[in-house]
Amino acid sequence: MRKRQIIAIGGAAIPPELDNLRLVEYFLRQTRRKKPKVCFIGTAHGDGETGRLRFYAGFSRFNCVPVHLPLFARTPRDLESFILDHDAIYVGGGNTRSMLAVWRDWGLDTH
Repeated sequence: MRKRQIIAIGGAAIPPELDNLRLVEYFLRQTRRKKPKVCFIGTAHGDGETGRLRFYAGFSRFNCVPVHLPLFARTPRDLESFILDHDAIYVGGGNTRSMLAVWRDWGLDTH
């Protein structure tokens, strides 16, 4: 089994903030994959379009495969397989308390 780690970043780390590109590069390097599959979870801001679009606009600049997990719209049936199929999970900011309540409802907090 690969070593797992949590990288916590405060504040906006999704480009286009050019001063944060090194944070994204570091984040992606930690996967030890040539083209990592990165999943964005924007539950804390209600799966808002702005955060999702910023994620795709920013991460599309890098050698990775960006996807997102919607929990307020059409959601994959097998969340565990969906999550484990990715090399990195990028969780957007917002209301953490509400996010955790939604995650518990979906059983995402157990994966």
